[in-house]
Formats: sequence, structure tokens, C-alpha cells
Amino acid sequence: MATAPAIDTSATENAEQLPWEINQAPHEWDVSRPEIYVEDRWHPIFKSMRERAPINKIVGSDFGDFWNITTLKAIQHVEALPDIYSSSFEHGGITLIGDEDAKIPEEERVIMPMFIAMDRPKHTEERRVIAPAFTPGEMERTAIDIRRRTSELLDSLPVGQSFDWVDKVSIELTTQMLAILFDFPWEDRRKLTEWSDWAGDVELFRTEETRKARLAKMFEMGAYFQNLWNERKNKGEAPDLISRMIHSPMKDMSQLEYMGNLILLIVGGNDTTRNSMSGYAYGLEQYHDEREKLEQNPALIPNAVSEIIRWQTPLAHMRRTALRDHDLFGAPIKKGDKIGMWYLSANRDESVFDNPDKLIVDRENARRHLSFGYGIHRCVGARLAELQIRVLLEEMAARRLRVNVISEPVRVAGCFVHGYRSMQVELTKY
Repeated sequence: MATAPAIDTSATENAEQLPWEINQAPHEWDVSRPEIYVEDRWHPIFKSMRERAPINKIVGSDFGDFWNITTLKAIQHVEALPDIYSSSFEHGGITLIGDEDAKIPEEERVIMPMFIAMDRPKHTEERRVIAPAFTPGEMERTAIDIRRRTSELLDSLPVGQSFDWVDKVSIELTTQMLAILFDFPWEDRRKLTEWSDWAGDVELFRTEETRKARLAKMFEMGAYFQNLWNERKNKGEAPDLISRMIHSPMKDMSQLEYMGNLILLIVGGNDTTRNSMSGYAYGLEQYHDEREKLEQNPALIPNAVSEIIRWQTPLAHMRRTALRDHDLFGAPIKKGDKIGMWYLSANRDESVFDNPDKLIVDRENARRHLSFGYGIHRCVGARLAELQIRVLLEEMAARRLRVNVISEPVRVAGCFVHGYRSMQVELTKY
């Protein structure tokens, strides 16, 4: 009889001890609370955790019990042990809230598997289908089109007049890119943004009304994409993501798994890049010295892209679930425990980044950020996100355009997507 492969635990068993705590909600360290993000006051909360107990457990939150992992080294450690810390939907998936936490009746639960919420080997098999769309060669091929579309959009914007940067720039550019990746009908491309917002907002699980509305939107999306699948299933191979799935082992996946992977690709391709583009506008408004430094030296743009992604951190956390009792830097993790890996905190880790709360366009180690994750689940579309943001900054520089934020933005009220609903700006020449 075959035996299960051994799990390498040497990394954790020989690790240094870190301070840890267990606290009962309500507690300041319950960072599942949406108000701390919409009010942009999460910084000191995570800082206090990193200083006092970098690993800590919250008991009795609205999202159930969960561990906070708040430092870069500890998060990399968890990400590097996927056989101990599961991403699978079968164990709760990749966000802090699960069906059991939302108190969803069993008969109302609809699980939509996606490859980011799978463990090996299924994760590897499905990721391998999508990954060729994001190779360096594909990025080189698509860069010309990205630059053309970015140029056309910037040339259409008013100078000296107020407008919503999130809607006119961030959403529009990323939605156009998604439409191209899926070969999606151009006139309907804003549906992708709508579906992304409904799919990525974990706060919608809090009430029966919003859960049902969310599910309706997801099935609307599924029906639309099922029609696209049916139209293309008898055609030849093509580079769009739907065709890649059709001409691969993924062709036999269920409709719910198809929907799950669509949600992953739409949210991953929309919310993350879009909120980093908005973070570029807002972040440089906070630090005029860095904005001037970048304007005077456009050669800093590639590094500034990494720094903007670090500073913004467009996805605040990812979840893992412990598959066995385990010691994590001294903390007693039990089988079934929910682990919140707070990228938002790791990217402000003072032991890694000097003056971490400041956006510094020439920061030497900006690429050490964890915004794209780490290990086998690192974002498959990271190159494309960096390319889109880099081209935006380069085309802004070519036109000597500056974004001036003229009022505080409206932020996303939630602990998963970390971003902006709207942001009023005015463009000026420099």
C-alpha cells in the first residue's frame, strides 16, 4: 500500500520563537473589521501587532477565529509550506470568511472552486494552463497594444478639470485589458468590472440579502461566459483565456469550477492592477518630494512600480488552513485553524523596509514586497500588472502630466481587496 509523502517540517521546527497572543473579540487586533480600511486607520493597528505579538489569534470575530500573521518572514514561511497550510476550497479557501463563518445554511452554500484555492497537484495542473498567457514573450507581444490604449486614454482626459481617476483611468485600463485576455465583447466590458466588485467583496457575505444578490451576479456572469464557451468550443486553439481552458485538461471542469476560475482571473486581473494604479495617484500626492524625484528622473519608473505595489498592497490578506497540529515560531497552531497572512502588514515590516509607511520611488529593496504572494501561489499575472502600471507611468511622464488628488478618496470597506471606489483628481502639466 502506498504511503503518504513525508512533510518537511524542519523549517518550522528549527525556527526562532516569536511573541504570540490570543485575544477575544471585540479587540483592536481584529483586523477583519471593514471600518479600519474605509477610514484608512489600519497602519498603527498592524504596527502594534508587529511590535508586541507578530503572530496572534483573534477568537470570536464576525469571521470566526483566526490567526494574524503580520511579518514578512513569517508569511513567507507559511507560504513555503503548502503541505501544512492549505489553500484549498475544501478547507475554507483563500479569504478569512467562509460559509461557516457567514452562517450560511447548508442548502444555500454554493462552492465555486478556482485554482488559487486548490492544493497540489490540481493547483499545478490548472495553473499550467493559464501561465503561458503571461510569459515574457506574451508580455512583449501585448506591450505595444497596452501602450497604444494607454496613450489614447490619457489624450482623452481633461487637463485642469476634476474627474474620477478610479473610473476614468484605473477601471477603464484594467477592464480593457481583461476584455482582451478573454476576447470579451468590447461593448460589454464594464460588466467585468461589475462582476469583479461583486466577487471580490467579502463583506457581502454578512447578510442574507447581499449573499443572494452576490450569487445572482455570479450566475449572471456564469451564463454570459457559458455562451462564450459554447461559441468557441468547436473552434481552433486561440490565445484568449477561454480558448486556453477549452483546449486543455480544464475542458472537463464543472460549470461551478469554470465560474470559480473566471472569478479568480477577473478579480486578479482587475482589482489588483486597478487599485495599484489608483495607489500611484494617491501615494505620490502624499509625498510631493518623491513625486518630484520621479518627474525629474523617469528612469526610476520601473522601481517606482514595485514600490507603488508594495505601498498600496491591493489585496490585504490571503488565508490558509492548517492541516495538522503544528508549531509556528512558537505559536500552537491546531489542525483546522484559520491563518490570515496579512500582506498589508508584511509590506510595512520595519525589519525589512526602512521608513515603510513612506512611498519612496528609489527604494532599493522595493521588489521584496509580498503583494503578489510567495511560493507556488505567487500571482500568475504579476508581469502583466507591472507592465500595465509601468506603461501608465511612462506615458504620464512623456506628456509631463501630474495627478493632483483634490479630495479624500472613497475606499473599499473590506479586509480583502484594499482599494478605492472613487478618487477626484485634476491633471496639470509640470
